[in-house]
Amino acid sequence: MIKLEHVNMSFRGNQILADINLEIAEGETMVIIGPSGSGKSTLLRLMIGLLKPSSGQIWVNGREISGLPEDALNEVRKNMGMVFQYSALFDSMTVGENVAFGLRQHTDKSEQEIADTVEQMLTMVGLAGQQNVMPGELSGGMKKRVSLARAIAINPAIVLYDEPTAGLDPIMSSVIDRLINDTKKMLKVTSVVVTHDMPSAFNVADRIAMIYDGSIIEQGTVDDIRRSDNPIVQQFIHGLLQPDIRERR
Repeated sequence: MIKLEHVNMSFRGNQILADINLEIAEGETMVIIGPSGSGKSTLLRLMIGLLKPSSGQIWVNGREISGLPEDALNEVRKNMGMVFQYSALFDSMTVGENVAFGLRQHTDKSEQEIADTVEQMLTMVGLAGQQNVMPGELSGGMKKRVSLARAIAINPAIVLYDEPTAGLDPIMSSVIDRLINDTKKMLKVTSVVVTHDMPSAFNVADRIAMIYDGSIIEQGTVDDIRRSDNPIVQQFIHGLLQPDIRERR
């Protein structure tokens, strides 16, 4: 579903990603871990076409996207949902209007069909009946759930999550983890999760790739990562790593 081949990314002569090779199968949940500044979020932005690589190829559902013009990228993005780190809800819109936004932009559904979809999505994330609430009235965890409802309302083939449990307490983090897993099972989506929350990573991943200083240093199943003999991987997953990496995302 997603394939990166020899992807490099530099900003103003500063290399952010170096020779990234990664394949994500249809229906798989790939979790990308690594310290702050290692290039995780840059990788996610490349996958959705918000950034173009300095070199290399990025394939999404059989289409190479790195050279596409914006109109063609928008067509690709219609099959992709994004859950942002800080939810990125429209504060001037109600919860229902936020969830309906993509449906109104990218589909020809009637208002009744949109209303039905919004209700279905909010029910799925445990927020039934909250259509008329404003984002400012919601907790951080509720905002994340609205963001997920908005992302999946367009029935995407791919959902990208940028630090979905950041800033949440352990209970709400577990709720978000469960929603990521439920979304995969119910909608058969391919998921890419960027996080440094290791309990969350282990809860949702089919496979994990670790980025360190712009390169993938390990990838495999959850068990593979737990048993890795790479000391950097072991230090990171046990919360012992103190990397000397500049913030570069």
